[in-house]
Amino acid sequence: MVCPAAPRLLLATTLLLGSAVTPTSQPVSMTVVQGQAGERPGQQLDHKSGAGDSVLVSVYVQLEFSDKTWPLTHYRALTLPPASDASSPGNLTGLSITTAPSLPPYQTGPSLPVHTLVSKEQAVWALPFPPHPDAHHSLCSEPSCRGSADSPVFCPTVPGNLTLNSQLQMPGDQLNLTLFTTHDATNLKWFLRRRENDKRISLRSGTQVSLSSSQGQASLSITRMSYHWAGEYLIYFEAKGFIWKLQQVVKVPLQKAEVAQFPEQLSISCTASPGFQLSCCFPSTNLVYTAAWSPSEGSQVSSLNKTGSQCLLLDVQHCPEANSTYTCVLESQGLAPLRRSVAITIIRDGDIVCPDDFSAAAWNVTKAGHVAQVPCPMNKTGRVERLCGRDGVWGPIQNDCTDMGILALYEEARLLQAGQGKPDKRAPQILESLQERVKVASSPSDLLKLLSTVELLAEVVAEVRTALKPSALKDLLTITDKVLDVNTSSLWTLAQAQEPLIGSHFLLAVETLVCSLSPKDLPFSFNSSNVLLQSQFLEPTFADDYQISFSTQPPLRVWIPRYSLTPLVHNGTSVSVTSLVLQKLDHLLPSKYGQGLEDLPYVTPGLVLVISIMAGGKAFTQAEVIMDFGHTDGTLHCVFWDHNLFKGAGGWSDKGCQAQAANDSLATQCVCQHLTAFSILMSRHTVPGNPVLEFLSQVGLGASILALLVCLGIYRLVWRAVVRNKVAFFRHAALFNMAICLLAADIWFLVSSVFLPGTHDLLCLATAFLCHFFYLAAFFWMLAQALLLAHQLLFVFHQLSKPLVLSLMVILGYLCPLGFAGVTLGLYLPRGQYLREGKCWLDGKGGALYTFVGPVLAIVGMNGLVLTMTVLKLLRPSLSEGPPVEKRQALMGVLKALLILTPIFGITWGLGLVTLIEEASIIPHYIFSILNTSQGVFILLFGCLTDKKVQEALRKHFCHTRPPNSAISLATNETYISEQSKGRSKNAR
Repeated sequence: MVCPAAPRLLLATTLLLGSAVTPTSQPVSMTVVQGQAGERPGQQLDHKSGAGDSVLVSVYVQLEFSDKTWPLTHYRALTLPPASDASSPGNLTGLSITTAPSLPPYQTGPSLPVHTLVSKEQAVWALPFPPHPDAHHSLCSEPSCRGSADSPVFCPTVPGNLTLNSQLQMPGDQLNLTLFTTHDATNLKWFLRRRENDKRISLRSGTQVSLSSSQGQASLSITRMSYHWAGEYLIYFEAKGFIWKLQQVVKVPLQKAEVAQFPEQLSISCTASPGFQLSCCFPSTNLVYTAAWSPSEGSQVSSLNKTGSQCLLLDVQHCPEANSTYTCVLESQGLAPLRRSVAITIIRDGDIVCPDDFSAAAWNVTKAGHVAQVPCPMNKTGRVERLCGRDGVWGPIQNDCTDMGILALYEEARLLQAGQGKPDKRAPQILESLQERVKVASSPSDLLKLLSTVELLAEVVAEVRTALKPSALKDLLTITDKVLDVNTSSLWTLAQAQEPLIGSHFLLAVETLVCSLSPKDLPFSFNSSNVLLQSQFLEPTFADDYQISFSTQPPLRVWIPRYSLTPLVHNGTSVSVTSLVLQKLDHLLPSKYGQGLEDLPYVTPGLVLVISIMAGGKAFTQAEVIMDFGHTDGTLHCVFWDHNLFKGAGGWSDKGCQAQAANDSLATQCVCQHLTAFSILMSRHTVPGNPVLEFLSQVGLGASILALLVCLGIYRLVWRAVVRNKVAFFRHAALFNMAICLLAADIWFLVSSVFLPGTHDLLCLATAFLCHFFYLAAFFWMLAQALLLAHQLLFVFHQLSKPLVLSLMVILGYLCPLGFAGVTLGLYLPRGQYLREGKCWLDGKGGALYTFVGPVLAIVGMNGLVLTMTVLKLLRPSLSEGPPVEKRQALMGVLKALLILTPIFGITWGLGLVTLIEEASIIPHYIFSILNTSQGVFILLFGCLTDKKVQEALRKHFCHTRPPNSAISLATNETYISEQSKGRSKNAR
């Protein structure tokens, strides 16, 4: 008979040899055995007379397989006559054996060589050891060799024994498998087959697997056992001329956390939803589990089998009358049952609830204080949760859904790191599959698992020193390019909130994998929107510096002097240099700075340069590299990303790097004495290290604040004297509120610059919001004053209602800027684009700054139109509008204040926009500081002290004199209208 588990046929036969052997058509009987010959006697072979004596020979023949199966009648045990020492040698003239044994899963090719093992009693023919470790053509397995009384099968003694500490391994335990051999064993290989008919998984040393061998034994240890390590363990080894296979089955129970129920809790309104569905899912293992829901009376129970898992569904038809608990129970023979419970809360009349919300998902009525859950979309696993607040208001949506394809690749990479599988084969396959899944990443969990998969592969490749092929490296760079294109404000910001160091870890993984390209595949290049790579060989006889340029923004040039590369060349060793540019990645790294860089606000240019040098198969980290990042203004720091800073969290450091002036341009170059991920730090918001500018800013703000306080004090003294008519009241009310808003804004801005430099705490956030609001309010009150002037010009005889105008001014001056500031905060703060880096002010990159600049420019433009209209009106007066001289005098007061204040505000904030957004030089910073800090002084001089009514009131208050009757104010049209009436009366007389 054929041993069903033995892929190698062992044929024992007797050959009739002599000086001349005549071919015969008689069939040759044979026996199929496993092991060595001569251990048990067989049956006597009946050979024809005259055929010669029976002797044993050693030959090399070709065993050919056909598609025809041997009949069972050909399987007979044979006994050979004892060989005679006096037998004369003979020659084998021919032998042909045709058969087609079924030998899965080790199917051999159509033609295999055979060698013969010779003993005194019989010859045992066997296939040789396979030349490739994956081709198991010869196998001995004692448990599979069985025979019967009619057809005995001869099996040799197994030269070893496989033991394990326990067949049932509890989760978290350590598995110990030990092979004890009685003969020398070689070519030991361990495998795991998780389930029947699954492919074998090669086992190697990893984070969980440990392999060891010594004389007479070999051991396999696996720590932190889980159901991923349950299955049949096999060991193959060579001994006594055969390949032997021994196996042990290991079972691992499931843990409670590996049983997923949905939902975890449920609050339900019986009037709105009379029924509901519960599910209980668990992975498939080699242990048989039976699942049941309790209670299940009056409900429908169904099962759903998925790939690698099983689910038990419970459809509850009727809503329970009281709060209930439903329990999913998993039982397996000899194990304690696993229980997962779902608490059902019934919503009563009068309970505070969150109403139905079907805007983004089907959020049913939920009791206050409870968490509502909805399943993930198709092909995703996890859940989407939303808290119903104590006040019955829905909270934010928490999406924990992960794409099943990305999760499967992550688990495979994790097990590969642990010791399952061959990295040289599986790592490229995982990268190929992963780059196809990047486009489906739509949640922070997707992005985290995807990046974690790349990190795991990098650790595996570095540990086993696997050389990647160009196709695998291209897949990696494609993944990197797509990841850097992911919406920063949504996925990256939310992912970094969960894993702040994910950007640093991803950079390290890409650095590691890029250095793993096989030298024989150089040169290699890759170009995409976010990833640029050039890898090339430098011949031992190279005479020039290594130079390369990248068309990035800013443009980047890199060169390594020849004298820095020469020491790496020994005995003709070739040197390979790889240059990698990653755009946008620097913005995804934490804002952490090493010693000497802590107190300065910086930004990076939008790219990171990674350089690696390989010589003789070894990586070198010490070499001089010169980098030119183009023309940059302000202070520049040459830095690199040090993964060892802050206890492994990583940060920017300038050790070993310095800036120097370029010889052929105005650009500043960076020179570093080591290789890693480089970039530069620049100040886009202020000019660091300029004490004169900082002093001017602080002194100017102080002067502006003092001037505004004086202005408000004057208004406190003369208010009743200057607001005796409605036009004067409206004008001075606008100036008074403008002074209050600008005073508050200057105070908060001074606080942020002196006491809160570089912080992003809650106080800094409040300061930015208040500065935004009060500066906008100052401009809106200026707009109110301009609109009042326009009304006086267009509607001369129209009388304004004081309560109505005052209400409109308050709405325009306070509610409008409050709306802009509030919407900006709510829109940009969740995206992480509200605060500028290192400043308590609005961010200019994400758009928050334009919610301030836009209204300011619109108001300045409106004021300009009013000024133009006023000038044209004065130049072309109508006869019906009164005497031209009086009219001109009546408008001069308001025109003075508006004509002076509007250009000052416009020019100041125009320069402020330049310094905040562009890489401005030092001159705009000085002009901006001087004009900006003079705003309070201008309001005091031109809006308050130049007003003749204010002057008269102050003179009266301090000198106790009455002003002359003919004195008039140039600030109010209403006064001039009164004087105009007096003139008309005189003319009538």
